[in-house]
Amino acid sequence: MAGVAAPTEPPSARIVAELRRRIASGELAAGDRVPSTRQLTRDFGVAMATATKALAVLRRDGLVRALPGIGTVVAANPAPNSVATPQPVPADEHIGAPDHELVLSRERIVLAAVRIADTEGLAALSMRRVAADLGTATMSLYRHVSNKDELLMTMADNVFARYPLPAAAPDWRTGLESLCRLQWRGYQDHPWLAVYVSMTRPQLVPRAMKHTEMAMALLAELGLNVRDRLHMAVTLANYVRGLAVNLEPEAQAVQDTGMTNDQWMETQVPLMTEIVSSGEYPMFVAMSQADDVDLSLHTLFEFGLARLLDGLEAFAGQGR
Repeated sequence: MAGVAAPTEPPSARIVAELRRRIASGELAAGDRVPSTRQLTRDFGVAMATATKALAVLRRDGLVRALPGIGTVVAANPAPNSVATPQPVPADEHIGAPDHELVLSRERIVLAAVRIADTEGLAALSMRRVAADLGTATMSLYRHVSNKDELLMTMADNVFARYPLPAAAPDWRTGLESLCRLQWRGYQDHPWLAVYVSMTRPQLVPRAMKHTEMAMALLAELGLNVRDRLHMAVTLANYVRGLAVNLEPEAQAVQDTGMTNDQWMETQVPLMTEIVSSGEYPMFVAMSQADDVDLSLHTLFEFGLARLLDGLEAFAGQGR
């Protein structure tokens, strides 16, 4: 009828419909990474919550799934008719049946939150997003965690618990190396954790505190006083964490560009060649001509850790 406006389609429904179309046409095949929430906000001009809601609907319908360290990908075996027969997009945050609240627990909430942070980064995490993934109302979460700050602290404690402290070491240096490598591995597996951990306003995460306790106990073998032990234990922890804060931005860059760091560096070779050929950068020229130069977060970690421990040993020796 003339003069009657057509109902406006919700922004999240437009995103869902477009991604369904790409999956149905084969443009996005099983295992392909779907656009991240950040990319969807740019492509569709919507808020992060809207993009998050759209992906939650696709997960609910079995079309996509989250893979730690990779992001959201097209499911290998979509639920029957889920592509051809789209389900309605919920008008609010309640995705799933109310019965889900009956099995809601603090552990489920924490595990869901860790999964979101692992796959999409800390910026994508919110109480609303966790509720959407669990198929419940946001307010239901507050029966188990009082606020997002408590959730984050519990997430960090949960992750640190997955990396048991190393067994007794034959000497202080071996023990500290093992402890720092354990932290490095945890940050690599959960890149958001380094962003969350603070050195200026340290969170009282019990299992993280055990790392500092162990480091100070190992440093006691060098005869250092409590003040020096604390400063060196925190210096080592901050060194590992300082390198690890680069992991989450790199993971996001891989998702956004589809290129690994090595692949991206290859694209910079022509510009780098042009710059160093000016004659103003002889050290860079020497580096480019060397066969044994390999600079990465891993090599930086190993080199810096060894030098820190060398310096610690020399520092301790001064007081003897």
